[in-house]
Amino acid sequence: MKTYMAKPAEVERKWYVIDASGQTLGRLSSEVASILRGKHKADYTPHVDTGDYVIVINAQEIKLTGDKLNQKMFRYHTGYPGGLKEMDYRTLLQKKPEKAIEAAVKGMLPHNRLGNKMYKKLKVYRGSEHPHQAQKPEIRQLRG
Repeated sequence: MKTYMAKPAEVERKWYVIDASGQTLGRLSSEVASILRGKHKADYTPHVDTGDYVIVINAQEIKLTGDKLNQKMFRYHTGYPGGLKEMDYRTLLQKKPEKAIEAAVKGMLPHNRLGNKMYKKLKVYRGSEHPHQAQKPEIRQLRG
């Protein structure tokens, strides 16, 4: 018996909505990354993007445990000399809560061209409204 390998043309994609209110950042991000990779499907193939689209709503209501709001730093580089910028997560969650979830999920995806394709299927919104009603997304509850 041969092992089944999914082909990119055969992959059927669904849309899921995940409500981030009251969720912990790391636990939410690992679940979202797993859905984007397609690990929740029986036809998961490591070298093919078999994942689904994920819409995360209520990003401003995400939680961090311990004293990470004050101690954990979000860092990025502008590309210019001396362009390293950093801010603590309390400031980041006030200004751009979507960026915190996007950065956490991106770090859990493969760091190559395939990971970039998976990352583009992630949509994060601050409030409970999103413009993807035409795709008929399913509401997905997180484990645990």
